[in-house]
Amino acid sequence: MARNHGIDRRSYLAAVGAAGTAGLAGCLGGNGGENGEETITIGSDIPYAPFEFRTEEGELVGFDVEIAEAVFTGELDLDYEFQETGFDGIIASLNNGNFRVIMSAMTINEERAERVDFSDPYFTAYQTVLVLDDGEITSKGDLRGRDVGVQKGTTGEGAAESLKEEFDGDLTIESYDQITGAFDALLNNQVDAVINDNTVSAEFANENDDVIFLEGEGEAAEQGADAPPYLTLTVEEYGIAFRQDDGEFRQEVNDALGAIREDGTYDDIYDEYFAG
Repeated sequence: MARNHGIDRRSYLAAVGAAGTAGLAGCLGGNGGENGEETITIGSDIPYAPFEFRTEEGELVGFDVEIAEAVFTGELDLDYEFQETGFDGIIASLNNGNFRVIMSAMTINEERAERVDFSDPYFTAYQTVLVLDDGEITSKGDLRGRDVGVQKGTTGEGAAESLKEEFDGDLTIESYDQITGAFDALLNNQVDAVINDNTVSAEFANENDDVIFLEGEGEAAEQGADAPPYLTLTVEEYGIAFRQDDGEFRQEVNDALGAIREDGTYDDIYDEYFAG
């Protein structure tokens, strides 16, 4: 028997959250823009709806895209362009000078902070579990001995590794170049679950009645956070990533993030993608 779809898209996304912000800045390499100004190149793994994805007409849209518009153009009067790149090697590409910053729903963590500097947090997310609505998995414990899909190089992959340790190795992790590969594998019964950021998974669940979030209390509840109505394996904050010698630009960007918070621009963008 199929389980109740009781959590709608508004509930899925209501707890997506937005972390505190205050300033960013700096500059180095890039393409010349109008009037000799630099064009800020932004490395991003596309598609990753609702943060960065293309419409049927090919237009790049999403939460990160509009934040970039507000920060780089609106506040810093700079041109920008997104450069599509695989997430697994995105930090190496940044440090090789392939682009100026990373905006790709990237979680701030200690391992990454050894290689890049992050802006102030601009979004709060959770690692969650998607399963088939008519499947046998109804709790975290039911994942023991199962196959789970993740995207390579992400904190979803890291959350799966932690779960595998919790299960004494009794979990098989299938890693995909893009999250769409993991979602397709779930629909095709090639994996039993997908571990991924809640907002992106919610977007997929909203479009596919066959999948739901695995319910249960988790890390958000343990931290006393405003926990969403489904299992949370982690609580994470997103940041814009910079090369470690780009501190001046990082501060400028932080300042711009603070400004769009203060004038309501951030809330307007947030509500467009996550308020319902």
